[in-house]
Amino acid sequence: MRRSPSDIAIMRRAGRVVAEMHAACREACRPGATTADLDRAARAVLDRRGARSNFLGYGHPPFPAVICASVNDEVVHGIPGPRVLLEGDIVSVDCGAIVEGWHGDAAVTLPVGNVTASAADLISVTERSLAAGIDRLVDGAHLHDVGAAVQRVAEGAGFGVVRDYVGHAIGTAMHERPEVPNYWPGTPGPRLRVGHVFAVEPMVTAGSPETIVDLDGWTVRTADGSLAAHAEHTIAITEHGPEILTVP
Repeated sequence: MRRSPSDIAIMRRAGRVVAEMHAACREACRPGATTADLDRAARAVLDRRGARSNFLGYGHPPFPAVICASVNDEVVHGIPGPRVLLEGDIVSVDCGAIVEGWHGDAAVTLPVGNVTASAADLISVTERSLAAGIDRLVDGAHLHDVGAAVQRVAEGAGFGVVRDYVGHAIGTAMHERPEVPNYWPGTPGPRLRVGHVFAVEPMVTAGSPETIVDLDGWTVRTADGSLAAHAEHTIAITEHGPEILTVP
């Protein structure tokens, strides 16, 4: 569905809240902090900005927090709690906000203190794969060009691309159709037009792209125990190209 400029203006406000949540989590992310500390920092932003969380209470079982905090081999949907972050860990923070019924959604993978060169490279490649995908969000292109660009960067650097979880259109609901694969699925997909808004979110692994789900029904891990990183933005297609909405 194509969004009007006024719709996108509200989504831009929601996106700024999400960016502020990321900044608060980045500030709180240090050795000795817990993943619950990051969640509290993000909740404080939502309260301050008068926004609602689109994560809290989502799904079955209802998600119990306003962020997903996924550490090391956890790919996505990690539940914040008493886990203490250690020097050298990496933690992806995925969160969203609702403003006047419109959604923003984004993720970033943060280093905890000093991390290994290989972990830093994984984070960097994941961010570069996201940037490559965003560059393909232009009027007249095809949706699956996005995934092809993500895959080219990530696999070109020797990493795996998760297939089980994908990006999505976004608007008055967090997850809308069509989905946005992070790989080339074999068909071009729908034509992109000005006014389309998508959340693009590559999930990249240091090993196999296969995943498993914990008994909590939420936490997704790499099947081989390798590190994983996650990067995401909400992006609107404009007459002038892609506009990232989840930035300050």
